[in-house]
Amino acid sequence: MIGSTPHILVVDDELSMREFLDMLFSREGYKVECAENGRKAIKMLDKTDFDLLLCDIRLGDITGLDVLRAAKQRNPLVIVIMISAYATTETAVEAMNEGAYDYVPKPFDKDELKQTVAKALKLRTLEHEKKALNDELKKNLFFGKIVGKSPGMMHIYNMVRQVARTRTNILITGESGTGKELIARAIHEESERRNHPFVVINCGGIPETLMESELFGHKKGSFTGATQEKKGLFEIAHRGTVFLDEIGELSPRIQVKLLRVVQDKVFKPVGGNEEIGVDIRIISATNKKLEAEVIAGNFREDLFYRLNVIEIKVPPLRERKSDLRALAQHFLEKYSKEMGKEVTKISSYAIDMLNKYDFPGNVRELENLLERSVALANTNILLPDSLALSLHKRRWIEGFQDRRFDLNEVAKGVALDAILEDIERAYIKKALECTNGNKQKASELLGISFRSMRHRLSKLEIES
Repeated sequence: MIGSTPHILVVDDELSMREFLDMLFSREGYKVECAENGRKAIKMLDKTDFDLLLCDIRLGDITGLDVLRAAKQRNPLVIVIMISAYATTETAVEAMNEGAYDYVPKPFDKDELKQTVAKALKLRTLEHEKKALNDELKKNLFFGKIVGKSPGMMHIYNMVRQVARTRTNILITGESGTGKELIARAIHEESERRNHPFVVINCGGIPETLMESELFGHKKGSFTGATQEKKGLFEIAHRGTVFLDEIGELSPRIQVKLLRVVQDKVFKPVGGNEEIGVDIRIISATNKKLEAEVIAGNFREDLFYRLNVIEIKVPPLRERKSDLRALAQHFLEKYSKEMGKEVTKISSYAIDMLNKYDFPGNVRELENLLERSVALANTNILLPDSLALSLHKRRWIEGFQDRRFDLNEVAKGVALDAILEDIERAYIKKALECTNGNKQKASELLGISFRSMRHRLSKLEIES
């Protein structure tokens, strides 16, 4: 088997050819066995797991194609190379369609054949490693702090492993609350930068007037209130990873300055004349369609392509419902431990209720729900009545309960803007109620930026 000495089976009805191939590949350090006909070869395949077969097309009893099929039935990963002095295009095509790695006509160049075998065995090693990795991932429910083994998440885990050791800029996209920061952290932890800073910059949570100073730092006296020199977040992140969350919220002015950092890894502090160079890996995230923002002129095209070298799309919770039970149990255990409670299980009926809900706030909303449910729980098991789901359900329908919508009224004329404002107002009020008036958390539940939240509160004249 691959991992020790590769094991080769030579199948040929000519004694001289068997002896030649046995000697040729034994000298290369391989373990070689031979069969003089197809039936003996198949019996050997039943007893031994070979890594590679060198099989003649014309045998004394059955054809090499029959041996090929039998080998693939027993072990789909086995490499089969067909050899023949009577090669035809039709036979070669049939062999390749049956799963042969290559078709080598006689007489062949021994060095070329050795290279073909070495390349084939290397491919099999990679296939084994890939299978072992997939098996390992399927067994493990957790990847760092990420929970889930749905196909969508397994794909993301594979991508994280592939990109982690590169210097390539990554753009993580997905709805609010899907866990984009966890993906970014996983990339950092899998990389060679793991022992250096992981700096999170919330581009939507820092006022534009402070953004430049926060990112690049400032010199003493560079502006009113700059009583001492301050390092920027980019400099603090030197040799580590910078995670730019809500990248779509950056103003055009800051985008220009960020572009220089992304391209050249240098910047000037506010009020400074000398450039500072940094070694950083940049990972960005957004819940916006940045391509649409580029077309609308809200986001620089050159910056977009610099940041979006590789895109990782995180699926919403409604598209990975197979992970919901594991996620719910994880949050149940987390908050039971934090609150000193012994709530240990979620009933299957409660899980069924959760599965019927689409969770527009995604994993973050599920976590908020489980935290609240554990806090209110009076037993060691969460039943449907124990779940604080009613708040979340009402958030879906409150706008429609408070106002009776009749589409037939459209024929008479309606004030659409007023209707939409009523719905928007109802959702914002409910989000604020769910978060005890915390505007930042409310904006996250609604999938909008903090800046957008402030604008809507002002526009709709909502007191908070």
